[in-house]
Amino acid sequence: IRISPRAAMPARPDMLFNLPNREIGPHFSERKMGKCVPAAGISGVQPNGGNRLLLFMRDRRIVSAELERACRARDFYSGFYLSQSDDGQLCVNRDTLLSRSGANCKLSRIRQLIEVND
Repeated sequence: IRISPRAAMPARPDMLFNLPNREIGPHFSERKMGKCVPAAGISGVQPNGGNRLLLFMRDRRIVSAELERACRARDFYSGFYLSQSDDGQLCVNRDTLLSRSGANCKLSRIRQLIEVND
């Protein structure tokens, strides 16, 4: 199964000129979830610094996926491959992600990201 990177939305510089000098955008909090997500439910992936990937699900959830210590999220900038499992799930400490650049990593933790209102 190939998971592609999430399409980036380019920002126009003139649109950002008059924005206030404070942090904007949604804030997220992590919430525990099971140890698996349906592989077919992943619509895209995006590296999130360090050893974390953001998995964008087809049901509009966002899942933070932490890679093993020795792995870097930036190796997954162009997506990853995943072997089809019998149950169709991507699970922590079980399945290996293969980046297009050749890195092999397992997930050590997954958490659902929930938007927090100020």
